[in-house]
Amino acid sequence: MKRRLVIGNWKLNGRLAANLSLLDAIRNGLSRIATGTQLAVCVPHVYIPQARAVLNGSAVAWGGQDVSAFGEGAYTGEVGAGMLVDLGCGYVLIGHSERRTLFGERDADVAVKVKRALSAGLVPVVCVGESLAERESGSMADVVLRQLNAVIEHCGVGAVGRFVVAYEPVWAIGTGLTASPAQAQEVHALIRARLAEVGGPVASRVPILYGGSVKPESAARLFAEQDVDGGLIGGASLNASDFLAICAA
Repeated sequence: MKRRLVIGNWKLNGRLAANLSLLDAIRNGLSRIATGTQLAVCVPHVYIPQARAVLNGSAVAWGGQDVSAFGEGAYTGEVGAGMLVDLGCGYVLIGHSERRTLFGERDADVAVKVKRALSAGLVPVVCVGESLAERESGSMADVVLRQLNAVIEHCGVGAVGRFVVAYEPVWAIGTGLTASPAQAQEVHALIRARLAEVGGPVASRVPILYGGSVKPESAARLFAEQDVDGGLIGGASLNASDFLAICAA
């Protein structure tokens, strides 16, 4: 059976009062979600304790939006994998396109962070995806596989099955554009095939999520594709009704 997973990514959004209303509404709306679908929210680091307090004991997990490539030490401003574990996090986003494009994270940096997260017992959500220029030039497959291979090569074949992959076409993030179900399936099948090459049957159990302006009205068609196992949801995760509708799909 496919493992269904929907993760909300709040990005740089949130205030205590608004967070409480949102988290309460998500927790109280779980009856709409089919059994077997896993939910999580990845919130700004400062709000992880609040997410834990509200969601603890529910079916919704929580996580961070990034993790340090370093262990403990003199790294001012960093948040370590062990710290996220201390706060009950199950997941952490790594390599989101905004981290790559705005903060200069390279494939090698992403791979190191993934290994740190795995070593601490977190489930990394490895984000991969191409820009519009890369898609139009015909290099989509090269870009996505380069990003994925960096993680596999650094963390080892044994890591396959211990992380989640999120395909997020950069051209569809925050733009209102969404890859068609066929476009998403093409890339997800490419990712699944690469995971199968190195991990064998375990590849079928790796959740591959789609992220890129998913809305309630587009979710069902996207999630119906064979290799689309759920979503990494940005803006719509800030609205409980929209997020729950996407999860219900």
